[in-house]
Amino acid sequence: MEGQFEWRDEFNIGVDIIDREHRQLFKIIDKLFHFKEEEKDNQWICQEGIKYFKGHTLQHFADEEAYMRSIGLGGLERHRNIHKDFREITLPALEAELLQTNYSTDAMEHFLGVCAGWLIGHTLTEDMAIRVDGASTWENLLPNEEIAAMKKVITHLVFDMFHLEAQAISDVYSGEKFGSGVYYRLAYGRPQDEKRLEVLMVFEEKLLINTVGQVMGLQTNRLNAMLTNTARYTARQFVSRIIELFPDFRSFELKTENLLSYDQFQRVFKREKPQISLLFNTGGAGYFSFSVIAPHLLEEGIGTPIDPENAMTEVEDYLKRREQQDKDKDKPTILVVDDSATIRQAMKNLLETDYEILLAESGVAAIRAITLNRPDLILLDYEMPVCDGSQTLSMLRSEESFADIPVFFLTGRDDPIVVRKLLSLKPAGYLLKYLKPEEIKQKIDIFVTTKLNAG
Repeated sequence: MEGQFEWRDEFNIGVDIIDREHRQLFKIIDKLFHFKEEEKDNQWICQEGIKYFKGHTLQHFADEEAYMRSIGLGGLERHRNIHKDFREITLPALEAELLQTNYSTDAMEHFLGVCAGWLIGHTLTEDMAIRVDGASTWENLLPNEEIAAMKKVITHLVFDMFHLEAQAISDVYSGEKFGSGVYYRLAYGRPQDEKRLEVLMVFEEKLLINTVGQVMGLQTNRLNAMLTNTARYTARQFVSRIIELFPDFRSFELKTENLLSYDQFQRVFKREKPQISLLFNTGGAGYFSFSVIAPHLLEEGIGTPIDPENAMTEVEDYLKRREQQDKDKDKPTILVVDDSATIRQAMKNLLETDYEILLAESGVAAIRAITLNRPDLILLDYEMPVCDGSQTLSMLRSEESFADIPVFFLTGRDDPIVVRKLLSLKPAGYLLKYLKPEEIKQKIDIFVTTKLNAG
């Protein structure tokens, strides 16, 4: 299995000590992918390989921070906190899982998947930002200590209320879809001024059934009005307990609550940058996210406020919308990856009648989106900054579970050199952006009908 996890020259940031260690870390992960396939002495080899990876990782963190400090680069504290989170939270949790399962195949897959994903994402975002004076993708987040405190409170509450062990698997959840979800918004205000607080929670549907549904003794595998209403009030109590524990939140009073569609929820992340944005796994029970946006709140296009007078009507309407969404699940899913918001929205408008459309603005965002919600087809911009289409395709093919997803390149250039270059990468096809919309739609329909449906 050659080239599962390859370093590419495009990953260089131009600082020798950092680029050299990046190459070494990629090489170690690639070897671990190979070692995992070996039956003889597999556990010992993986143990030694993981120790080697950990040692190089910690040395790389120290070298990188020392370089940033030596030239007075901005963003050092944020960078250090991200390193600390991976070093003191993520790695120990992954190592504990390996030990508890005696280096099982699943645990090794988990370790390699998380480390590979983290390394790619960190290299292409935070580390690339070293070239532009430390500008961070997540510069609007609260200090790391406050995020850690919030994670601790949430994990304790989940255990107290539902006896589930919650684990934060991302401190930078950016609104990706994970399974069939319920999207819930709570907006709070203060009587003394106009400052407001917004809490957004996403629950995987099966998590609500496995928690609130079981407490109620419901024998169901889908949401109904009673379960949805109970989940609303449970979520409100959950957030109320969090507010009680944080002095800065205590003066806020609940003003509005909404059940959102996924599109409405996504608009929150397009228009606002959350100060806290966490994604949790609860083992086999399901996923949930918890995000806080303050002080700016959305005022338009986020659904009807729920109050005692309209609660039943709103919940019934919400369940009807979800029933329609369930019918739409049979539609093929297409992920559109393009750094242009105009192109993404145009493709969505063109295709959403016949397909479920997912959107991603970069190669890294695409990998995260695919991990949470596997598409049937990917439309991938060939020319994107930082991580272009060819690099993204290479990452997809390096991961066995993604390698068979068909990819169409999107390009605005049709000169022979570009066409030969993109065809040499052996995509399922390519589409020229300047084609008429009906021609693009027709080509996609033909491919789905003849290739995907036939398969």
